[in-house]
Amino acid sequence: MDAKLLYDESISLRTRFLRYMIPSVVAMWVFSLYTMVDGIFVAKGVGETALAAVNISMPFINFIFAISLMFSTGASTIIAVHLGRKDIKSANQVFSMNTAVIVILSITIMALVHFNLDNIAYFLGATETTVEYVKNYLGIIALFNGFFIVSYSLEVIIKTDGFPAMATVGVIISAISNIILDYIFIMHFHWGVQGAAIATGLSQVFSTVFFLTHFLRKNSTLNFSKFKIDFHDIKKIMFIGFPDSTTELSCGIVVMLFNINITKYIGEQGVVYYSILNYVNTLILMTMMGIAQGMQPLVSFYFGAEKTENMKKLLKMALKAVVVAAIASVAICMVLPGFIVGLFIDPSETAVFSEAVRVLKIYSVSFLFMGFNVIISAFFVSVEKPSLATVISLGRGLVLVLAALFIMIAIAGGEGIWYSTILSEGVCMIIAFVILKMKINSVSDSIPAM
Repeated sequence: MDAKLLYDESISLRTRFLRYMIPSVVAMWVFSLYTMVDGIFVAKGVGETALAAVNISMPFINFIFAISLMFSTGASTIIAVHLGRKDIKSANQVFSMNTAVIVILSITIMALVHFNLDNIAYFLGATETTVEYVKNYLGIIALFNGFFIVSYSLEVIIKTDGFPAMATVGVIISAISNIILDYIFIMHFHWGVQGAAIATGLSQVFSTVFFLTHFLRKNSTLNFSKFKIDFHDIKKIMFIGFPDSTTELSCGIVVMLFNINITKYIGEQGVVYYSILNYVNTLILMTMMGIAQGMQPLVSFYFGAEKTENMKKLLKMALKAVVVAAIASVAICMVLPGFIVGLFIDPSETAVFSEAVRVLKIYSVSFLFMGFNVIISAFFVSVEKPSLATVISLGRGLVLVLAALFIMIAIAGGEGIWYSTILSEGVCMIIAFVILKMKINSVSDSIPAM
């Protein structure tokens, strides 16, 4: 990908959007699909209890991903604004400082988890049946958490640097290595959930190395440089990245509370159904986030360049893209639910299989609303209005979904759990469009002075 893609006005805006969006979506698909493959190997090679344990562990992965999102989204937005002003020196300083900060944070997280593994496992909802699986998985993931955080941060920033296709290559490297190592460690060496965790961790090591080689080459605009820790910039990075981080962190909190309530009202078998829903939901959410990430660096660039109309056009393109993605997602879940569930559960287990198919069809309706919430939140992040993005992110990711969960349980018991996400995403979509309509014309007022 040409590093001058951001600047080249001879390329149409739509073409530039597609050149950013398509690699971003593909990267997110690859990430989601190899995460699903991870679950499939665990389910087929270890068992349904192990699959439930991995799902119980997912909030911790959401947490470390949320940390990376906060710093990568915040830093990439600031970097893109600097590039829009053609201030390469400041962009490099922010990039270098951000990388150093997340390395320090990852070491801290690793130490904290190591000394509190039992408490964390039970806090996440582990039972006597699943706790050893959870501890085995979490302990290894924590050792590799720095590579998770740094790899994703570099993946986001490499797009801002003008090389979105390379982000896709890095994710593909990670995905292929994870799938191969999953097969070797789980199916051949029989290392169980520990094998799955080691495979996932090593795959992040490979992608981190790949991304680092890009920023050490001369053809990249962004390079590592000398910097001073600037707490004002760190605060700004965290402030801008907070909405996206909140979305991911909220996912972890929601998964944890859903697991607890499913165990209470439906039983441990329900956690297996919810594990499958989570893998499918992750694929759809990552599709929407990929569209958002295709839009974000361009919107931030035009924000820095004071071109408001281009920003609004990009928003419309992204919203149209999520309409297509949403309709396709629901159609696939309605037409092929048996195929999707069969990847995790043997169809011969008739009762379990049929119930998983039924709840997948119900849950998939929420995909019709999800994308609009993700795009509108991402747009406000791109124009340095994180407070508005936070309202939407907290709404769809935490406040509304938990309110819907407890309301639907009160109305319909355990059955209501499967409908709660439809309610929360739909209500959040209405709120998001109201905010957008009220604030879209004020975006130009917040454009920074040159």
